[in-house]
Amino acid sequence: LTALAGLHVRGADIDWTSFYPGGTHIDLPTYPFERHPYWPAVSTTPDVRTAGLDSIGHPLLGAAVELADGEGYLFTSRLSVRTHPWLADHSLHGRVLLPGAALVELVLRAGDEVGCERVDELMMTAPLVVDGAIQLQLRVGTADAAGRRPVAVHTRPEDADDRPWTEHATGYLAAGPATEDFDATVWPPAGAERVDIEGCYDSFADLGFAYGPVFRGLRAVWRRGDEVFAEVALPDGVEPGAFGIHPALLDAALHAVAFARQHTEGAVPFSWEGVSLHATGATALRVRLTTTGGSAMSVALADAAGVPVASVDSLLTQAVSARQLDATTDSLFCLDWVRVAVPDLAGADVVVEHCVGEGGVVGSAHALAVRVLALV
Repeated sequence: LTALAGLHVRGADIDWTSFYPGGTHIDLPTYPFERHPYWPAVSTTPDVRTAGLDSIGHPLLGAAVELADGEGYLFTSRLSVRTHPWLADHSLHGRVLLPGAALVELVLRAGDEVGCERVDELMMTAPLVVDGAIQLQLRVGTADAAGRRPVAVHTRPEDADDRPWTEHATGYLAAGPATEDFDATVWPPAGAERVDIEGCYDSFADLGFAYGPVFRGLRAVWRRGDEVFAEVALPDGVEPGAFGIHPALLDAALHAVAFARQHTEGAVPFSWEGVSLHATGATALRVRLTTTGGSAMSVALADAAGVPVASVDSLLTQAVSARQLDATTDSLFCLDWVRVAVPDLAGADVVVEHCVGEGGVVGSAHALAVRVLALV
């Protein structure tokens, strides 16, 4: 009977008269079976106002507060794969890496709060590996004479209060969005030749990038001279929500950079200049990448109707090795003193070279040369 009762609860229609022939049917009290929640609903989203903070309604920024000394604003958050599972779809060399596109989105949102619509410049100083839960702080300083506000992003592991904060990005915010001349109403652009992108994400995996479904947004690529055009879209079931531009959509737009240049290792954006958001809510983009000199590229984004969405005046990417990701979070640069034996050679110059560091994200290997003069 217990098994039959279980089937009844799951919706099965059971003929009880076959078990109790001649029995009388009696209706039971209805209140235990009305299927209305008995316990009061409790919100799992804390009210940060009880801690003296303001909520800004952003998926990656939990709270904000204006500093009492008038020296700027502080934005805080907590990130993990458990609370933001889509982050697990962006990994490099086996480590979950917060996309540079997500950092730009964070800074753009912070700029909105202080009246600065443009990221004038943003330099990535260390990769942000999401290993467990991390605490994030984004600080915006006071405006200088030109109206620019300094901005910096720091994190530390949630369970390591005794560890110092790691700087991941610094730059400046500015007022006034840039205008965009990208005409995407005619698509694909005249004279552009289609590029075969079949298997591109397998090729990215060979370089160290493992993209999950959320970040596999590249749909088509064309090339015309120094220009690369692309179509990208969020996968079904992923909505832009409260993002200005969803990081997975912006990151997918940058995947087309691979068709403009080649890297032997996974390359990430590390220098952004002139980033402006013109419209929100995009789920698909038309992309134009243009070489602007050297290894820099400009990025123009429009929606499926050709309406401008965002623009980047200059973008630089840099290859990141597995060793750099595995480095300590204190710094990607280090200075060490090593004891060396100096031959007793009268009047001879002895040169000892010691490697200071691998160079982090933004530089190449440096060497410290020590010149010792042995005197008699």
